[in-house]
Amino acid sequence: MAAELTAHELIAQHRPTLDQALEAIRTRAYWSPHPEHPKAYGENGSLDAAAGKAAFDALLGTRLDLDQPGTDDWVGGEVSPYGLDLGVSYPHADLDVLLPAMRAGQRAWRDAGPELRAMVCLEILKRISDRTHEFAHAVMHTSGQAFMMAFQAGGPHAQDRGLEAVAYAYVEQVRTPDTAEWTKPQGKRDPLALTKRFTAVPRGIGLVIGCNTFPTWNGYPGLFASLATGNAVLVKPHPRAVLPLALTVQVARQVLTEAGFDANLVALAAERPDEGIAKTLAVRPEIRIIDYTGSTAFGDWLEANARQAQVHTEKAGVNTVIVESTGDYKGMLSNLAFSLSLYSGQMCTTPQNLLIPRDGIRTDQGPKSYDEVVADLAQAVDGLLGDDARANALLGAIVNPDVKTRLEAAAGLGEVALASRVVTNPDFPAAVVRTPVIVKLDGAKPDDEAAYMSECFGPVSFAVAVDSAMDAVELLRRTVREKGAMTVGAYTTDEDVERAVEEACLEEAAQLSLNLTGGVYVNQTAAFSDFHGSGGNPAANSALTDGAFVANRFRVVEVRREA
Repeated sequence: MAAELTAHELIAQHRPTLDQALEAIRTRAYWSPHPEHPKAYGENGSLDAAAGKAAFDALLGTRLDLDQPGTDDWVGGEVSPYGLDLGVSYPHADLDVLLPAMRAGQRAWRDAGPELRAMVCLEILKRISDRTHEFAHAVMHTSGQAFMMAFQAGGPHAQDRGLEAVAYAYVEQVRTPDTAEWTKPQGKRDPLALTKRFTAVPRGIGLVIGCNTFPTWNGYPGLFASLATGNAVLVKPHPRAVLPLALTVQVARQVLTEAGFDANLVALAAERPDEGIAKTLAVRPEIRIIDYTGSTAFGDWLEANARQAQVHTEKAGVNTVIVESTGDYKGMLSNLAFSLSLYSGQMCTTPQNLLIPRDGIRTDQGPKSYDEVVADLAQAVDGLLGDDARANALLGAIVNPDVKTRLEAAAGLGEVALASRVVTNPDFPAAVVRTPVIVKLDGAKPDDEAAYMSECFGPVSFAVAVDSAMDAVELLRRTVREKGAMTVGAYTTDEDVERAVEEACLEEAAQLSLNLTGGVYVNQTAAFSDFHGSGGNPAANSALTDGAFVANRFRVVEVRREA
């Protein structure tokens, strides 16, 4: 029988962490309770590297039974981008049985209140954190991320984003007091007096539609934001990346049970091949919140058709970097080379378009022509990835055949400044590993515009020649307005250009990074401090994470009585 977790124990253990998270989102300073280094694990109940790998290996070829109601089949079929057949099978649900069961526990979860719900969520995150090594292998072998990236982005960074969502959820719920005594003077008559009680009530069931590339990092904000605000959560993973989210659901169900709540407040919706249950689920009346990361086409469909639900989408965008001038040419090239290479460009934040004046740029090494800048960047990428062991550690594996197809087609779009090459992974010979391609395009040619004004997800970048810095700013503005952007970067030593870029990003609601030459990259964001997306341009209708992301997941209901 599972051990019981009392409210007192949960609050004593986790309230200090919540308080630190609340302070972090207020100050936006660096903070994380989840260690980034693999060697930090192995004590106080957490799995070290060997134990985590053994736990992952023990999952292969097994049935992950979550003891969910309505299970009518077992489904699976995940094959790692590294060539490993996971062989894990998951419960397939009869939705007409599962969804009512999920609603049954919401009353007690609602009545628990914001603080206790937050504590339960933090206990779930703590137990996931203890298994970070195990989760890292699960993320690696479903997303194709290299191990260290899977460990950090799929582990502590994802856990940070989940905790951040809990903190914002708590803030928004306690903004209104539980009770109030209301008295209105009536002059000579007795005053009017009411006692008022305010309760944060959930919308219903939240649906998390997982993505293939970052199942935990993109999945945890919505999952924990909905759960912390009193909603049950149904997790529908991407068919090629079920395991990390299935393990998350397993942990959540265990903690909920031990804390005295209904395990069915969190459940998994795995699907048969080509079943496409996301569309079916999205319009079910029980589903009142949807969190989605993926293609623009399906994101747009959700926004148009899931009318009964509050829909949060992160879709596609065309991320742009303006290169006008720099005081650290070598640092700029190194920073850009890393940004273009990390996880084979399979991040929604990776730069795609590099806008460079055709007359060249000013640098600390003297003037550089457009051709020189592009050639030097190609050389920087080549140097970064010249050693195959290092290349594998940065690139990971191509996540699916569509990315490989786009990469191969990109070479035919213009003059190739850097050709993609095949990298062999000795540990995983079946992995498809490719270095980035850089293609030269002309911003003045309509034929080229069709290429650089469309997202080409993967290790593909376009070096776009423009007439001037201000032309670059206007192209940036148009790109964000029409196509959206998760990130924008700029390199300039000119104050007028910097102001113009900043104003364009403020007006078009795009997150901007200026003159990054060190160990911070445009495609990385830090929880508790950086906002991932803005919700103000077509790339995403919400930001991870802010008050708006959580506030409409619950409503405040008032009960008034005469005092």
